Amino acid sequence: MHSVVVGTTGVTAHDVLAVARAGARVELSEEAVAALAAAREIVDALAAKPEPVYGVSTGFGALATRHISPELRAQLQRNIVRSHAAGMGPRVEREVVRALMFLRLKTVCSGHTGVRPEVAQTMADVLNAGITPVVHEYGSLGCSGDLAPLSHCALALMGEGDAEGPDGVVRPAGELLREAGIEPVELREKEGLALLNGTDGMLGMLIMALADLDSLYKSADITAALSLEGLLGTDKVLAPELHAIRPHPGQAASAANMLAVLKGSQLTGHHMDDAPRVQDAYSVRCAPQVAGAGRDTLAHARLVAERELAAAVDNPVVLPDGRVESNGNFHGAPVAYVLDFLAIAVADLGSIAERRTDRLLDKNRSHGLPPFLADDAGVDSGLMIAQYTQAALVSELKRLAVPASADSIPSSAMQEDHVSMGWSAARKLRTAVDNLTRVIAVELYAAARAVELREGLEPAPASRAVIEAARAAGVGGPGPDRFLAPDLAAADAFVRGGGLVAAAETVTGPLR
Repeated sequence: MHSVVVGTTGVTAHDVLAVARAGARVELSEEAVAALAAAREIVDALAAKPEPVYGVSTGFGALATRHISPELRAQLQRNIVRSHAAGMGPRVEREVVRALMFLRLKTVCSGHTGVRPEVAQTMADVLNAGITPVVHEYGSLGCSGDLAPLSHCALALMGEGDAEGPDGVVRPAGELLREAGIEPVELREKEGLALLNGTDGMLGMLIMALADLDSLYKSADITAALSLEGLLGTDKVLAPELHAIRPHPGQAASAANMLAVLKGSQLTGHHMDDAPRVQDAYSVRCAPQVAGAGRDTLAHARLVAERELAAAVDNPVVLPDGRVESNGNFHGAPVAYVLDFLAIAVADLGSIAERRTDRLLDKNRSHGLPPFLADDAGVDSGLMIAQYTQAALVSELKRLAVPASADSIPSSAMQEDHVSMGWSAARKLRTAVDNLTRVIAVELYAAARAVELREGLEPAPASRAVIEAARAAGVGGPGPDRFLAPDLAAADAFVRGGGLVAAAETVTGPLR
């Protein structure tokens, strides 16, 4: 099995996806082990001094003014984990928890946290054993780290709480550790705090959203091209020279993708035929501008993610000169903002896709297609309610686009008086990405049917490849009314699994 080696300088998005989604093994580099040991020596030296040091020999948050005597410090570290493991609500997905754990390990291995090498190795061992702590939906304000989610993970390292085993069954974490031959950790000074203080959950969800949206934006370009064909639109608006004079890179990429899909189509350029129109509607003509702006948003979010992947997020941190300093690097604002920004872009991409679908179904605007793409309109309703479903999804996307990061709610007796809500931004973005997939699937379903109903005109070879692959995947074609939910589910699976992009790329080559 592929292994990911964690060093002192961070990890890549590919590493996160490999561990979170593909179950890659995790190993610690020799450099990381040495850095862990060196930082721990500094913490041990400070712990032996009579002067209080935050996180080492004091309480936490609003209780940081209390100096903790040496005989109580191990109990202090256990207690912070137990008390902070206070999440509620549904379980968080396995891939999110694995990303959360791996990214905390990444920061621990930076040598800036003061955690012992054996604790870091236990974190890697738990990941490699396929043990996934039970983490709940609610409990993070996105400041001082994703506290409750990370605490549930740390609790499992101590052999407490519940976790899911490699067989998918939830059991006491202590039992799972014993069966895997993993010794629970006994936390020492600063270690409990270091395991909780990071933006790891929101960052992990950002990285997975970026991977999913990279595919979905290509999918949206393909379905927009199919809709353009179904509406007998013009592809002249996709000419590279037009997009060069407004040099947004995402816009150029989106237009190029649509042009590649439409190459060789007999359905384009009929806008001046029986019902002449000088220009196509905005939802068709401006597809590259909207999808392109979203692509540029992805690029900005990717830059933020890369910076965060290279960061060591903890408080306090151990510096190379031996100082242990408090800081505010745990604040989730940088990640929270781009999570919310992506949710806005996702909502708009879904919105423009739904407008194209509605146009395909309206006999007054579809330029010759039957009402609702029905076989026998009146007897058959066609795709009328498929568009209702799509519209409901888009309405939900608009609600999910309301930023979480614009809110703040004080906590810890006003010591933590401004928070990012980044975890909440990440959770709603996951829902938005999930729903966008369904929205694109409905447009695919409608556009493919519309293209097939244009008898006597051949679609582009790439469009034909997409339609044939969709049909092979169980996405039904034109005909009398039938139970529609299975067809839509098949279209969703086709988009979600990458089949749509793969089919188009058999003709176009790699899309941008």
